[in-house]
Amino acid sequence: MISKKLETALNKQINEEIFSAYLYLSMAAYFLSLNLDGFAAWMKNQAQEEMSHAMKFFNFLDEMGGRVSLLAVKEPEKNWKSPLAAFTAVSRHEQYITSCINELYRLAGSEKNNPTQIMLQWFIKEQVEEESTATKIVFKLTQIKDSVNGMWILDKQLGARGTGA
Repeated sequence: MISKKLETALNKQINEEIFSAYLYLSMAAYFLSLNLDGFAAWMKNQAQEEMSHAMKFFNFLDEMGGRVSLLAVKEPEKNWKSPLAAFTAVSRHEQYITSCINELYRLAGSEKNNPTQIMLQWFIKEQVEEESTATKIVFKLTQIKDSVNGMWILDKQLGARGTGA
């Protein structure tokens, strides 16, 4: 069984993960408007990954005897000043998601809910990867500056990303 407090927190995290997918789809649309198809493909893959995260929380909450309650998803930003600004937003967003996961882990610990803590360990490791990836892309975009060639090369690299990355 799961407490109502933890059930509420997990439902909020489902919403955060769905919002993440929505945000990354919005970024994909932004990149498509710039003809950066590789950036857009990367974001579409990221959106799919975030939906799979939402489903992990959804299924876990159900398995623990909790009640899944879907919340309204807020509207994401639609425009950014540049690809660098968009990926800086990705980096900040992933840091925020990490803080949410860490808070869930602390809550589960305070309630001595070992199954939830064990499940969240996967997400904690996943967030290390998510933050690292975003930081590396921000670094590359910072190095590229206004280089059209650099931007096209990075676009091609990001477009080569598989759905498991």
